Amino acid sequence: MNKHKFTKELYNEEFLLKIPKTDLHLHLDGSLRLPTLIELAKKEGIKLPSYSEAGMRDKIFKDSYASLDEYLRGFSYTCAVMRTKDAIERISYELAIDNQNEGVRYIEVRFAPQTLMSDDMSFEDVMNSCWKGLERAKKEFNSHSEILNGEEPPFNYGIIVCAMRFCDKRFSPFFASFFKNHKYSAPLETINLASQELAKATTKIVNETDIPIVGFDLAGAEKGFPADNHIQSYDIVHRNFLSKTVHAGEAYGPESIFQAITDLHADRIGHGFYLFDEEKVVSKKNRKNAKKYVLNLAQYIANNRITLEICPTSNLQTNPDLKGSMKNHPIRKMIDNKLSITINTDNRLISNTTVTKELQLVIKEMKITPAQLRNIIIYGFKRCFYYGSYVEKRDYVRDVIDYYEKITEEFLGKGIIYHI
Repeated sequence: MNKHKFTKELYNEEFLLKIPKTDLHLHLDGSLRLPTLIELAKKEGIKLPSYSEAGMRDKIFKDSYASLDEYLRGFSYTCAVMRTKDAIERISYELAIDNQNEGVRYIEVRFAPQTLMSDDMSFEDVMNSCWKGLERAKKEFNSHSEILNGEEPPFNYGIIVCAMRFCDKRFSPFFASFFKNHKYSAPLETINLASQELAKATTKIVNETDIPIVGFDLAGAEKGFPADNHIQSYDIVHRNFLSKTVHAGEAYGPESIFQAITDLHADRIGHGFYLFDEEKVVSKKNRKNAKKYVLNLAQYIANNRITLEICPTSNLQTNPDLKGSMKNHPIRKMIDNKLSITINTDNRLISNTTVTKELQLVIKEMKITPAQLRNIIIYGFKRCFYYGSYVEKRDYVRDVIDYYEKITEEFLGKGIIYHI
């Protein structure tokens, strides 16, 4: 078979479950098991709209949403049940297990610790609890004979700390106290200070402990809350050799992506949906030749291998411009322009998805070829913020590639897929 030709057999579920995969854009507080959320809510006396899975799916965690606000509503319930050390550890452990069960061998779990902190739970408590859960799941999985014998690549993970573009006293007990203690500062000033505080806490833990924090992120509403309000915090983590990703181009245009790269030194971009949208170039200077601006930005991203973390189902659920169809998604243009992209879940619970489902969606709707699928999968491992030396990462990626090719040959022999 011609390697550039799409084949429907490529999205065979058995094959996609077997191959090694990554999830680099994975929010802990958006990826709980629904039964766990309900159980913890009952235990902590937290009111839910329903205490049945069907009821919560009908009222909160839907297959489609009317708006981004409706999509984000679920986080008020997930964060509410995550304000104890035991809950964070359990949720982190279960998330790793759920990924392992579908063949995901590397995850980067991100969340905003300040949304979980309180007088009873410090930054260190939050990070240690997440680490304990993920590490326990890793050790259990990597004790299997196939891993110990080198027949399969081990499971690994990293943790990404998120600052918030927007936050206020309603976000958590920590933020309530923080805004109260900075009542003479303007809201953007207080957000800036909270971001810097988080960056300082993050670098302290990175430098003094073995907690595998691998990156720093900026999440939340783009419009009205620019990335340049976080220059100081990103400068702190940049000077401490921490990798950086930024949610950008999800709801705002190419200039938001440019700002993330130039002002915040972003190594990866979360979403990047509007990268090619000339209509969303808003500044007077750049609008004069929006087409050239967009092409130059895309070329810079390609040349510097700045990876785009694509979350297809999440985009479908929150972006009205897609009109419910992947046919309108710019991922095809990203692939055609040879950009480095990865496919991710964003929020397994809120988007009701898995890595395998995301890959099936993209392969089918975008007519992904075998060679393109291989590139996307391997990019996930190559562009991860691996916790370890560069040599260790290279060895790990080599093991993954060998295993991917082994699985491919196995399915070729079964006649399930054609030659990749």
